[in-house]
Amino acid sequence: MAAGLTQKELAQKMGIAERTIQYYELGQRKPRKIETVEKLAEILGVDMSNLLDARSLLLIGAEEKGGARSAREVEELVSELSALFAGGELADEEKDVIMAALNRAYWDAKEDNKKYARKKYNK
Repeated sequence: MAAGLTQKELAQKMGIAERTIQYYELGQRKPRKIETVEKLAEILGVDMSNLLDARSLLLIGAEEKGGARSAREVEELVSELSALFAGGELADEEKDVIMAALNRAYWDAKEDNKKYARKKYNK
């Protein structure tokens, strides 16, 4: 095991069951909270991206913030966009238009969230 720890020692440092560590190593389960991934990365002395790919980290974050439904929706969106871009059916110009629209939607949503947060917390 990395960092010279046994599964048992790692489990103790993490405060979780040894079997959970085994599931993680075998790829049968993934942590459900970003906090768990952060702690595991810290103990092992690695970056979180060494433990999980960006897509998995995104899904964990989506589930933490919006529940299982949000995680499913994000998974579907990422899958559909990946298929759309990888399929080779779109010209580069069309891909650029889609990316620009996604980027605009992101920044619009971010601005709307700022407005809402100001109203909510300035009462």
